[in-house]
Amino acid sequence: QVQLVESGGGLVQPGGSLRLTCAASGSIFSINAMGWYRRFPGKQRELVAAVISGGRTHYVDSVKGRFTISRDNAKNTVSLQMNSLKPEDTAVYYCNAVIITTDATQSRSYWGQGTQVTVSS
Repeated sequence: QVQLVESGGGLVQPGGSLRLTCAASGSIFSINAMGWYRRFPGKQRELVAAVISGGRTHYVDSVKGRFTISRDNAKNTVSLQMNSLKPEDTAVYYCNAVIITTDATQSRSYWGQGTQVTVSS
């Protein structure tokens, strides 16, 4: 069993910063990728940023230059530093990890419970 636990969401004024952190725990053999998605009201989740094996990163265009994703392989954590936040960043943010567990031969995707980020004055 694998759990992803997120922390760091909240309310911030436009131009402010927040840092989201996600910790993966459980019967983990390896983690292929970790990332953050977000869901706007009434819409599907979209990929915000991801870091894959080898340290390569990917960002959605709307956050490039403002958000930075980082991963600590030793601690099985992924963080998203969000700077220069805008009202349009308001969403529920979800941690995602592609994990091979100790009793499996194939990876599967796991999700955190989601954390609300609200950017408003």
